[in-house]
Amino acid sequence: MKEERYKYGMIFDMDNTLLQSNIDFMGMKEAIYELLAKDGLCESDLDWQNHTASQLIEMGRQSGKMEQETERRIWETVAEFEKRGMHGAHLEPYVTEVLERLCGDCHLVVLTNNACVAAQEALRETGIDHYFDHIVGREQMTALKPSPSGIDYILTHYPDVPVERWMMVGDSWIDGKAAQDGRVAFAAYKGNHNEMKKKQVFPNVCITDMRDLLKNVAWLEDKQTDSLK
Repeated sequence: MKEERYKYGMIFDMDNTLLQSNIDFMGMKEAIYELLAKDGLCESDLDWQNHTASQLIEMGRQSGKMEQETERRIWETVAEFEKRGMHGAHLEPYVTEVLERLCGDCHLVVLTNNACVAAQEALRETGIDHYFDHIVGREQMTALKPSPSGIDYILTHYPDVPVERWMMVGDSWIDGKAAQDGRVAFAAYKGNHNEMKKKQVFPNVCITDMRDLLKNVAWLEDKQTDSLK
């Protein structure tokens, strides 16, 4: 029954895609950098501003010198920034309308670098958690976005929909990079196209209004037709 019902799948980033959060990502990155530098896990003159939080954390892991206590402090710091930034978060325009239209035809999944519990709470508080089949947070990934590990995790849970019928929706180049490396289409929502081009991320679809996503569902349905030929 599900194979007939669900023709495609949509993966949504959360921060600034579904929700307008106030997470201080620059402050988060600086705090992570300071913890890494203090323990000699990165260069003291590292240009941390041009790295994502996930890249900084992965840098520390790859050093081979990160102690469990350091990683624990890092994640506590990240969680505190997330907690403050999620307080009072509200939905991006037309999100509920779009999810209502999509929910009967496809798998809907959230993929966020935030902690799963924090994501669940934010989605519940904004009244949209019930639309999603699965909420995937950093605990389910072997590496954070821009790694495709979260995409890989999702695809293994939905064997009824082939990879060419999935689309990732996100505002950042890290979402697009995860999508590209995970072999799924990418819809850039209010994205910084210069930054994406610099990072070699090339969206299949660019939208500034969430309702425009509905116009591109036919693109995924065409993929279904192609796969049946």
